[in-house]
Amino acid sequence: QVQLVESGGGLVQAGGSLRLSCAASGRTFSRYVMGWFRQAPGKEREFVAAIRRSGGSTFYADSVKGRFIISRDNAQNALYLQMNSLKLEDTAVYYCVAGDSYSSYHREYDYWGQGTQVTVSS
Repeated sequence: QVQLVESGGGLVQAGGSLRLSCAASGRTFSRYVMGWFRQAPGKEREFVAAIRRSGGSTFYADSVKGRFIISRDNAQNALYLQMNSLKLEDTAVYYCVAGDSYSSYHREYDYWGQGTQVTVSS
């Protein structure tokens, strides 16, 4: 089992950057595929990015490709999401997730953090 705690959210102007972090408890962090999802008010949960156990492979939603970078540090039990060129439509609660499948489907991820709010202003 793993527990996830996100941090780094906040208010940023459009075009700016933020870096989200996710701290994982337990000694088994490296066995999980990790990812980020987001949910905006009134909208469904949306896949953002995922990274394989070794960190050697990543994939992104089309809406963030080229702007966001997912990374992990297995020695530190940490997951990151570097968000650049932020847009108004990136405003959402961002969730760190862990699971066994390298997938964009939310049901494939068994563990979720509590979320961190990202608000992009004009």
